[in-house]
Amino acid sequence: MNQSIEQLLDSTSVIPVIEITDLANALPLAQTFYDSGIKTLEIVLRTPVAIDAIRLISNNTNCLVGAGSVLTRSDAHLAKEAGAQFIVSPGFTPKLITDCESMAIPILPGVSTASEMMGLSERGLSLFKFFPASSSGGIDALKAISGPLPHLSFCPTGGVNKSNFLDYLALTNVKCVGGSWLAPSHTIIAKQWEQIRNNITETLALLDQIQL
Repeated sequence: MNQSIEQLLDSTSVIPVIEITDLANALPLAQTFYDSGIKTLEIVLRTPVAIDAIRLISNNTNCLVGAGSVLTRSDAHLAKEAGAQFIVSPGFTPKLITDCESMAIPILPGVSTASEMMGLSERGLSLFKFFPASSSGGIDALKAISGPLPHLSFCPTGGVNKSNFLDYLALTNVKCVGGSWLAPSHTIIAKQWEQIRNNITETLALLDQIQL
């Protein structure tokens, strides 16, 4: 791969997980994020317009766009062709990892057990999506993992929200977090750009406090 997932997400603390059901909302939403200070987006492949949304955002904004909920080589190929710059998967298969390597697109694979982490570490990966975070032990699990696997880092997703994301980011082995609280699906459908902007502003203000 030309650039590792670690390098790609180096300056990212929060990755909004976004579900777009109406293609007309793609650009206004992406521009709201970009103008408000968040430039990395994960567009999940759970809707018929997701690939077209990735293409629109990639071609018309300066956002760093990733494709989420990727399950197969076909998903990854379509996402890359549309302009996605990284792949996020809820879990992984050895074939999916190999396929992404062959396509030279960085992948953030989902893991929840030490065995999965060790297996992927043997393949040279060191940054993973910890998913589903809350039901897989959350903060306590990540603390426990840091002992025997101190060289690995994580992006917890699933149950991460505005009330606990700072607690996750305070962990030494958490590089960034992912979540939908910045732009819940109902706010996108209702085109509530100002509400989304307020969510982003509030989140970034909290981040500034811990980074001072």
